[in-house]
Amino acid sequence: MSCFQEPSLYTIKAISILDNDGNRVFGKYYDDAFPSLKEQKDFEKNLFDKTHKANGDIIMLDGFTIVYRSNVDLFFYVMGGANENEIMLNSVLNCLYDSISNVLRKNVEKRQLFENFDAVMLVVDEICDGGVVLEADSSQIAHRVSVRQDDIPLGEQTVAQVLQQAKEQIKWSLLK
Repeated sequence: MSCFQEPSLYTIKAISILDNDGNRVFGKYYDDAFPSLKEQKDFEKNLFDKTHKANGDIIMLDGFTIVYRSNVDLFFYVMGGANENEIMLNSVLNCLYDSISNVLRKNVEKRQLFENFDAVMLVVDEICDGGVVLEADSSQIAHRVSVRQDDIPLGEQTVAQVLQQAKEQIKWSLLK
């Protein structure tokens, strides 16, 4: 009988971003540890209460190994199983933060995150699929996610993309 667990590719249990009040901005759970939204939010509230004043970057809570990082008004969390490698979780956390920072042009704030929420969801999907880490290089993720708006023909752009492009053109014309 062995005390070691079988190796698994499913290393990530959840990725979550909370605001500075502990409210969910983004959350994606990859297993059934918290099947309902209420259980997820209760867990996130408990997690925030334990981490928002702490100076650490790792915590063990409710059978999870959780690495976290804060910036201005956001808290980034990557959760794995109790026996998960903290270095692996931390590399995913750093990739998540750095990729979002690149996509948001170093302006990682709640307002900017909401304005570019589609890109944030793409970043998470590029990093992790179903709990399996796909990529941990933030420059690769940012490159895949940040498709230039000018390269997409007008007929293939979404309304949000057209409005964003118009807003950028107006901003640059006012700054000249």
